[in-house]
Amino acid sequence: MSSPKMSDAKSSAAAAAWPTSVGASNPSRFRRLFKFVLCLSLASALTISLPSPWNVFLGRDVQSKDVKQSRFLEDPAHEWKDDIWPLRPQTPWDISTDYPFPRKLEYDVTEGTWLRLDVHPNTGDIVFDMVGDIYCLPAVAYSQQQLSSDKPTKAVPILLGVPHDSDPHFSPDGDRIVFRSDAGLGVENIWVMNYTSCDAMDIRSPHATGDLLDALNIQEEEEQLLAQGHKETEDRRQRRLLREGRSGAQRVTNETYRFVSDARFHPSGSKIIATKWYTSGRSLGAGEGWEYPIPAVGATIEAGSGKRVVSRTLPLGWSPEQYGDQQIGPEQFVWHGSDTLVYSKNVQDTDGVYTYSKDAHTGIYAIFSTNLTSQETTTLVSSFPGGATRPELSRDGKTLAFVRRVRDKEALVLKDLVTGTIHHIWHGLTYDLGTISAPMGTYPSFAFTPQDDAVIIWTAGQIYHVPLKTNTFGEKVRSDEPSPVRFRAHIEKRIADTVTAPTDILSLETQETQRVYSLTDLRVNHDGSKVVFQAAGINYVHEFSSEKAVQPKQVPTLSDSPYYSPTFVRYADDLILHARWSDTNFTHFELANVASGVAYELEGLPLGRYYSPVLCECTGSTRFIAFIKTAGDYMTGNIVATAQPGLYIGQITLPSASTKSHKISIESVRFISADVNSDDPSKTKIRFVERNQKLLVQQSQEAFIIDLGAGGNENGKFRHDTISTGAMSTELAAVVSDDYKSAAHVAFVDFFHVFVASGVSLDDAVWSKPGNATKGLARLSLDGAHDVIFSGDGKTLFWLLGPYIHSVEVSKIRDCSSQIHQDPLDFGISCTKNLLSYQELVITHSSDVHRLKSDAQAASLHTEESAVSNADFLVIYNATLLTMDGDSAKTDLLHDGLMVVRNGKIAAILGVQDAVIPYGATTFDAQGGFVIPGFIDVHAHWNGFAFYYPSGSWELETFLAYGVTTLHNPSADNVRGFSERSRVERGQLVGPRIFQVGDIIYGAGQAGIHQDIVSMEEAYSALIRIKAEGGPASFSYKNYNLPSRASRQRLLLAARNLSMLCVPEGGMNYDWDQTYIVDGMTTIEHALPVPALYDDIITLYALSGTGSTPTHIVNYGGAWGEQYVWATEDIPNDPKYAIFHSL
Repeated sequence: MSSPKMSDAKSSAAAAAWPTSVGASNPSRFRRLFKFVLCLSLASALTISLPSPWNVFLGRDVQSKDVKQSRFLEDPAHEWKDDIWPLRPQTPWDISTDYPFPRKLEYDVTEGTWLRLDVHPNTGDIVFDMVGDIYCLPAVAYSQQQLSSDKPTKAVPILLGVPHDSDPHFSPDGDRIVFRSDAGLGVENIWVMNYTSCDAMDIRSPHATGDLLDALNIQEEEEQLLAQGHKETEDRRQRRLLREGRSGAQRVTNETYRFVSDARFHPSGSKIIATKWYTSGRSLGAGEGWEYPIPAVGATIEAGSGKRVVSRTLPLGWSPEQYGDQQIGPEQFVWHGSDTLVYSKNVQDTDGVYTYSKDAHTGIYAIFSTNLTSQETTTLVSSFPGGATRPELSRDGKTLAFVRRVRDKEALVLKDLVTGTIHHIWHGLTYDLGTISAPMGTYPSFAFTPQDDAVIIWTAGQIYHVPLKTNTFGEKVRSDEPSPVRFRAHIEKRIADTVTAPTDILSLETQETQRVYSLTDLRVNHDGSKVVFQAAGINYVHEFSSEKAVQPKQVPTLSDSPYYSPTFVRYADDLILHARWSDTNFTHFELANVASGVAYELEGLPLGRYYSPVLCECTGSTRFIAFIKTAGDYMTGNIVATAQPGLYIGQITLPSASTKSHKISIESVRFISADVNSDDPSKTKIRFVERNQKLLVQQSQEAFIIDLGAGGNENGKFRHDTISTGAMSTELAAVVSDDYKSAAHVAFVDFFHVFVASGVSLDDAVWSKPGNATKGLARLSLDGAHDVIFSGDGKTLFWLLGPYIHSVEVSKIRDCSSQIHQDPLDFGISCTKNLLSYQELVITHSSDVHRLKSDAQAASLHTEESAVSNADFLVIYNATLLTMDGDSAKTDLLHDGLMVVRNGKIAAILGVQDAVIPYGATTFDAQGGFVIPGFIDVHAHWNGFAFYYPSGSWELETFLAYGVTTLHNPSADNVRGFSERSRVERGQLVGPRIFQVGDIIYGAGQAGIHQDIVSMEEAYSALIRIKAEGGPASFSYKNYNLPSRASRQRLLLAARNLSMLCVPEGGMNYDWDQTYIVDGMTTIEHALPVPALYDDIITLYALSGTGSTPTHIVNYGGAWGEQYVWATEDIPNDPKYAIFHSL
């Protein structure tokens, strides 16, 4: 039964006509439900018992030998288009010349780290990469005479320079080398160049002549010109390329977002196979086998060209549309004959999701071969035991070499492909990196000598010669002990200055007042003359005035508890409805009169977590109220008041001037069954339209109208009419058309910017991707935006960025229509920026230091003025003090010590015999106990800021309990992260002082945080929007696996000018980690993935100035500290953990 239409609410009787959420009992519904469950169960059983052949293909490790699977179904990759990322094309950039490298490092090494190598098919020369350069060792280096000598052979450089070069491999006849390089734009591509011999290719030969000699003679001068910012001329460019050894290098691939690695020539020499890496929403790459022709000299290569020949496979139940989400794929391809590829693949992660810290002993990788003609795939080596990875083939094609874990050893293994016999050749290898995502290779590439009488392989910092012989069965086995191929190489690296910035934390933290920069919960009144917002747990109202700057006014409250979710009351602009939080009683609503300063509590709200309360746009005193309930969450618990989250409706009577009580009753509270996502509170806005008949719900990617007046259907469900959707938006706001069937205007936040469009079809999801963007789309924000919202009359659009509120009259946007139409990349921002108005909102509060001083004086038991003035002294005596002044425990420890603290600062550390305690000070007897400096966790992760309600934080209290007094979060949130910091500083939260990077600057395909950084303008905007929200407490950012080195360099240039530190996501990608060091990033977060480092990397790292944050809890290339701690400590029964932790 549907409810009657309602006009303005007059009495509670009208409310009684609303249906409840539970529909009438209907026996037929049970029968339908039973049939549905039965059919679903049958379908599930058939799915398990009859899987599709494509999904099964390589979906799990095949334990038996030589099992074949034909891919007779359509490859799902054919139905998937890689056409979303990147959003915009890169602007021109050269990593060698558009970024300064003023320093030069030179040093000699006799060992190297993770040296990927190949052996010349005829001469036996060895080429290998080391710290991003490529070197050559003549075959004499492993002659019998040289192997028996301790004298190293000189490794000569054949590729040097700023570009990071790696993965060198010879062509079948040895006249060319194929390699990987990020030269140019900074995305790793495949290149080829001619090869003659080590001596002839030496670009630092003492016998250099001709053009090379001329170029070397002016090398220092020309490198200084580049470092000083002088644009490179064509002549200088040619000389630089000659000095680097790449003057004749030819590009094979032209990838501008996906990167490629580990290329191998086809036996014909006319094409290559390489691993192309695809990221999904996660930045861990999944490999695919791609074939590329060797182009003619000077040929133009189309971006993204090439041919996929070995695809990723889909887990059971996945559709082709999900292909791009698959995080696991084949890698490390080598040709076996002219039409077969041998490769390795992670077979432990079978559900399409990469997992960390896997068991190397049960096996992670297996080795397969795929015939490209028949499309048959064979398992050559299964993953159990110990895995099988880094496949390499002998010259005669009869022996497969690979590496695997054997208990606590790493073995070089040979499998005879004729007999199938496996021989463990040598257990002296460095551990492989099959436990992690390894675009640098799970093990360095190695090779057979020209006569197949040895394997040349890297391990433990050296290149080794592993001699082979043939047994009576014709199988290759080890003939003698492996010997090191000793070498000496001269490293020559141009490196950037390390990015540093002054961070005067003491001055910042000891001020009398602090400012809130990050504002949230923006709401606007009907005509756009007033706004209300939250600033770190307190709500403020601001009235716009063209005459003078009017600062925000705090909304009157009944408590000093945190407040949130404010909104105006239509036809009564002096009234603000907002929510109050209690960790015990959860949400209460209050109604505040800003003019009179009177506040009222709304009684009758069931215990629960609620947000976004709004009153109907009615003229009477009796109003309908709508609000949203959420279930439990990570911060507030999942036990109490968690049932039936969603939309609720009630009724209240507004107070009059004669109302004496400070309490108002909410009556007839009832659940409305509607499709409201209650788990998106920070991005959800609701408001009544058509008085109380309809409710407009605006969420991250959809705006829709719930027809309240029409009532629910036979199941109690209310009608839901979508008026606008977003393709990837993180916020969406709409102005409802006159007929309530569509949106007259749609504003949305896409990739941190605010856009607006008018007259958008219901069939079109708004989107800002160039080439696919919504017709007539206009960009309005310069550097970023959040909390986008229209005024009630729909005439003005508002948004926040830090302490600035921006607005634009919607009607004026048409003045820029021509520029918008002619700007398909930035949608007219050069024009629309001139339409904007903005005001700075200054919100301050007393600091901890000020409050401690005031509280100490107020609590003083003394009345003398001198004693009261000393009340803020805290003296800790009879303590064992760790001073951190010396260089050892003996000099650092002060027994019978005394510490004096005043105004939040340590004023003195003394021996007890030297101390005079100020009269009136607070004293504390440490009874000989240790007093140590608070710990600084520079890579701390926690989650509380991501949750909407302004609750207390058991996370932050736990940090304090274990002595951590300063936190730096390298992956947080631009807005809510800095708001959490201000709540600590304001005294609403107990916790350490907080610093953070804001949102990570993310290279992979996660819409809410993805950033391309294709220009310097975009680099500055990315950092400015972080600093805007954090003010002086914002001094760092995180580059998180941006695939283009050009993008990373742009950010570094901007960071130098904005006094910001760069703390990148390190760890997994060994090659990118090295470029982070060379380009001068402040730190590398996480350990380098190779477990043991040697002279080449250690020296570079140590001399560069880049710091290391190893994060042992999530170690790369070894066991996690997480497992170690749980194995060695009684965590659940730790008393501090039991008190402070929520679990």
